Amino acid sequence: MTQLLVVRHGESEWNAVGRWQGQEDPPLTDLGRDQALQAARAVGALDAVVCSPLDRARTTAEIIAEEVGVGPVTTMEGLVERHAGAWQGLTRDEIEERDPGALAAGRRPDGWEDDDVVRTRVLDAFDRVHRDHPYGFVLAVAHAGVIFAAEAAMGAPWERIGNLGGRWFVHDGSGWRLGDRVHLLISETVPDAL
Repeated sequence: MTQLLVVRHGESEWNAVGRWQGQEDPPLTDLGRDQALQAARAVGALDAVVCSPLDRARTTAEIIAEEVGVGPVTTMEGLVERHAGAWQGLTRDEIEERDPGALAAGRRPDGWEDDDVVRTRVLDAFDRVHRDHPYGFVLAVAHAGVIFAAEAAMGAPWERIGNLGGRWFVHDGSGWRLGDRVHLLISETVPDAL
């Protein structure tokens, strides 16, 4: 049985100001680094740590791995955030100014990565974790969009998630199933980008 805890990275500089990140690569804030240290104290024993290649996830994963004494951290392209197309780098107000009503109506911009594409690559990454750690407790530091895609694939409703919030996913040999939502911080930051 593989037990995989997928968490959102610590607060990034763009989280702090409400910019959509997508696959852009802003670094963690000092608060985000502190959040990673706090999360390391709450995460428990791990067999491995994997992460998205984006700096905010990789740095969070490296801080946690060092604190819990596991490593090296393995980066996985399949855990990268959804590409948000023309909205990357914009705030909600800027999106509304450019395309009034788009957010409320659920419209997406050119270059937005399709749900099926995101879901496929995320679940492929999960399967790789299971192959590499068939009996392990694994932490994956990724992004809100990665968690949302996996949850949707397994029938969970959409629910906002804070920095270093996450969910357990369990592979019992026959496939993935949902575990519990997890909050590794006492006081979370919940970016308002989505």
